[in-house]
Amino acid sequence: MKKVLCLFAILLVLSPLFAGGAQEAEKEDEFKVGFVFTGPIGDNGWTQQHNAGRLAIENELGVATLYKESVPNTQESAKVMRDMIAQGAKMIFATSFGYMDYMLEVAAENPDVAFFHCGGYKNSENAVNYLGKMYQARYLSGIVAGLKTETNKLGYIAAFEIPEVVRGINAFTLGALSVNPEATVEVTWTHNWNDPPNEKEASFALIDNGCDVIAQHQTAPANLQAAEARGVWGVGYHADMNDSAPEACLTSPYWNWDPFYVAVTQEVMDGTWDANNYWGGMEDDVIRLAELGKNAPAEAAAIVEEVAASLVDGSFEVFAGPLYDNQGNMILADGESMDDFAKLGMGFLVEGVIGNIEN
Repeated sequence: MKKVLCLFAILLVLSPLFAGGAQEAEKEDEFKVGFVFTGPIGDNGWTQQHNAGRLAIENELGVATLYKESVPNTQESAKVMRDMIAQGAKMIFATSFGYMDYMLEVAAENPDVAFFHCGGYKNSENAVNYLGKMYQARYLSGIVAGLKTETNKLGYIAAFEIPEVVRGINAFTLGALSVNPEATVEVTWTHNWNDPPNEKEASFALIDNGCDVIAQHQTAPANLQAAEARGVWGVGYHADMNDSAPEACLTSPYWNWDPFYVAVTQEVMDGTWDANNYWGGMEDDVIRLAELGKNAPAEAAAIVEEVAASLVDGSFEVFAGPLYDNQGNMILADGESMDDFAKLGMGFLVEGVIGNIEN
């Protein structure tokens, strides 16, 4: 009897340890999703919106996520991805253009992990690209800017001469010209995604040159803050940036990644993911235009609403002929429209843009 009681006591002592081991094993097998971010999650821009999608995965699917902020576009990003996989990540979202080749390197090492690169163009069997048709909301914001300007000079602070940025400049310009044929858009390249002091100085230079609305393709709201400081107007990007400069902000094209992140994570979990690239638009609610600010012209709301509806139902195409570049070359004849392949590789600036693609 003493031996039985002793054995029973030992089992009572060890049972929590066995239970803990079982729980730990279950935890290790838990489906996890990793996010590699190029900036801080509180940047009020690009990374903030991706992080909102990460939280949607947690909240709507109950899935555990891992993330790393401010990861450089170097081999360090590959190390971060490997660390996440070692922690059990079955999916990796790499949210910077510069992560592309590093992601493919890690994807080749981990064929059972699904990889998603935002804004890239290289694929493998388990690595795809995703982006949204931000040019649609850019066009709408151009309408607002074209109606607002008093000098007919719009400025644009742009990061790099890649198709996504070029496409946004062109769509913004076409939107402005649709309501104000006298408008021009002057572009300044910063060659940096996130350098607020430099972006402010570039904005001040455009304002000094007569631009009274400043748009941007950067991470932070520096252009809006520069516009507010000088008593002119601006257009935000990535997130609704009205709170960053309420006296200047007209509106902001912004990302809503929640629907895509939740849907594709569910597909991978269910085993139904087809490993195809994704390029959705306003019809998928991935792209939005923020509510027009108090400084937006009164007539803009009705025009924007009408054009937005036609973008969603497909009856209107932003890049359609006749379309010329700013060197006078015809890109599309009357009646022609641009296919997605040409849009994704866009390498020209439309008529009305003051500037050049420098490299």
